[in-house]
Amino acid sequence: MPKPAKVSPAPKIKPFKKLLVANRSEIAIRIMRAASELGIRTVAVYAQEDRFCPHRFKADEAYELNKAKGPVGAYLDIEGIVMLAKEKGVDAIHPGYGFLSENPMFARACAEAGITFIGPEPEVLERMGDKTAAREVARQLNVPILEGTDEPVADRKEALIVARKVGFPLIIKAAFGGGGRGMRVVREEKDLETLLDEAQTEAERAFGNGAVFLERFVGKAKHIEVQILADKHGHVLHLHERDCSVQRRHQKVIEQAPSYGLDQTVVDGLCAAALKLAEAVDYTHAGTVEFLVDHETGEWFFIEMN
Repeated sequence: MPKPAKVSPAPKIKPFKKLLVANRSEIAIRIMRAASELGIRTVAVYAQEDRFCPHRFKADEAYELNKAKGPVGAYLDIEGIVMLAKEKGVDAIHPGYGFLSENPMFARACAEAGITFIGPEPEVLERMGDKTAAREVARQLNVPILEGTDEPVADRKEALIVARKVGFPLIIKAAFGGGGRGMRVVREEKDLETLLDEAQTEAERAFGNGAVFLERFVGKAKHIEVQILADKHGHVLHLHERDCSVQRRHQKVIEQAPSYGLDQTVVDGLCAAALKLAEAVDYTHAGTVEFLVDHETGEWFFIEMN
């Protein structure tokens, strides 16, 4: 009888012992709570201005970041955060959301330092964290997108040329961040330059990158998101959709799941598109694929992935 084939032993997985949370306040506290439940020691970082924030005192260890960087810049200091993590024997870094969470340079710096980045691979962040690159991925997959710029606009002159082509109203969006930061709705041409400057400045402060792009603005639309989970074994699934249309300053106030008043064929289309996008870029970890559904036409469009 033939000998049974040898089965290679499963690779040993080294559990994390110490996790640094590269974020602050409520975001950091939630991550620390989960880590503590798993028996992982937690490390907090904080800007000098945040020295009395609760997250500092919830962690097992806490260290002040470069005070010269300011209250936002401190959390965008890739070199300083990674150096601190190495000094303190950190195994993994969780970026939370916002700040450096979608920055491929941060993910790559963690990998080079031998520290696990809790999030997608740097290459995936380059394709989907950059909103304009994500639009191109969607275009190649025949997922509907709104008319807009394929690359960040370089200056006012280029923005004006593109704006006249796209038409008003349009929306200016940060290319490397979300959460409502770096976004301005432009309803008339005379307001374009001022609002462009505002969006670029806000994007630079919030994400360390002032790149923005232009996109057609849909005034009466539902903002629908599809939550996905993906592992490193090729499994991707969606957790259905939620309606995030109630917003203030482009930031969600109420999320309702499941969505209300959407045709089931639209819901099925959104969920299928979310899976298609994730599978196409070999996405891993948790992600949110965001869409707009036009009230008047029923058409839907991919806008970004977080």
